[in-house]
Amino acid sequence: MKKVELLSPAGNLEKLKIAIDYGADAVYGGVSHFSLRIRSGKEFDLESFKEGIDYAHARGRKVYVTINGFPFNSQLKLLKEHIATMASLEPDAFIVATPGVLKLAHQIAPHIPLHLSTQANVMNVLDAQVYYDMGARRIIAAREISLKDLKQIKEELPDLEIEVFVHGSMCFAYSGRCLISTLQSGRVPNRGSCANDCRFPYEMYAANPETGTLFKLVEDEGIGTYIMNSKDLNLASHIQEIIDAGCIDSLKIEGRTKAPYYAAITAKVYRRAIDDYYEGESDPGRYQKELNTMQNRGFTDAYLVNRPFEKHDTQNLDFSMMMGTHQVSGIVDESGEYFECKYKTFPNDTMELVFPEGNLLKPVDNEIGKVWEENGEWHISFKQLLAENGKVWDQVHSGNLNRFKLPCTLPHFTFFRIPATEDMGTVTKC
Repeated sequence: MKKVELLSPAGNLEKLKIAIDYGADAVYGGVSHFSLRIRSGKEFDLESFKEGIDYAHARGRKVYVTINGFPFNSQLKLLKEHIATMASLEPDAFIVATPGVLKLAHQIAPHIPLHLSTQANVMNVLDAQVYYDMGARRIIAAREISLKDLKQIKEELPDLEIEVFVHGSMCFAYSGRCLISTLQSGRVPNRGSCANDCRFPYEMYAANPETGTLFKLVEDEGIGTYIMNSKDLNLASHIQEIIDAGCIDSLKIEGRTKAPYYAAITAKVYRRAIDDYYEGESDPGRYQKELNTMQNRGFTDAYLVNRPFEKHDTQNLDFSMMMGTHQVSGIVDESGEYFECKYKTFPNDTMELVFPEGNLLKPVDNEIGKVWEENGEWHISFKQLLAENGKVWDQVHSGNLNRFKLPCTLPHFTFFRIPATEDMGTVTKC
């Protein structure tokens, strides 16, 4: 049986490795040229991106390259060079958004499969057929489409792969076609530099052009001023329904600009949910508990399993981002011997360990610290904070760039986390 693919974001080399280690079958990302996430693309250069491709391939995973921006005429020569360069790195597919780029990529690198970006807004069989005839082997469906419509596309085009978003930020505009950021800050969303202006609070005014008067419209208490702020997509509780539809080949997680912890937790949760499905099990409560440890804008199951007119809970009018139930306090480096502080750490603090499934830990108690299991969870506590340079610290904060010795070797990219408290504050921006 061919299992549905889990596709995770790779905003940089570290997050690429984390997503793969935590269970992703494939990752997507790119360098800054012609990618709709210029910020994350700048964290890759050709060398590190090639290293990421090699890392994935060595583990039997795939890498899809994002070339999904909308180019100007003046950029076409650079685009051709970029497509050839990325093809030389031997990725597993290109993600493109326009018919012209689709045709060009097929001409320059006919051996690289082409995936059609969600920016192309495929909503029906007719459009899917056109892009399939042009060479697209997979469509990344518009977020506004339903499972019913996707089933019809699959029935008409059984060889066309279908990919859907199951988690991450939602754009208030139709399939991401937005100009607000362009108008307010000159950052063009469809060329990769969206400033997330829809996440800001706004005040509403009414103007009378005849008299020159201006009135502020005051919102009712509790309505809020985040009038364009969409909640985050979360379909972890609908995995059985999605896979049972029989038309979905890949489940995609949004978030190349999100934190490494986000890359880890989303991959881990959706990997577990997918594996549970094929094992005849399901534990939505467990999935949601883990996803709620991350910062979020509130969650919605959006439109894939509901029609848009049936949904009235997709906006968050009160805030742009809130703390999750937990705060990340540290991450183990690739050696597995040291950790880096990401919040603050004191001797004798108890922190929960989060690591990729399949790793076996053993209890340890020595002069550095203690690792133990309790109620099915692993924890760590330090007796001394010994830096790699030999200095012992009485406390460590996130600005400290030293690496600190672990009581034992832990799986690389293990996270330390603690319950969040009110004094940690509410995050207002991504």
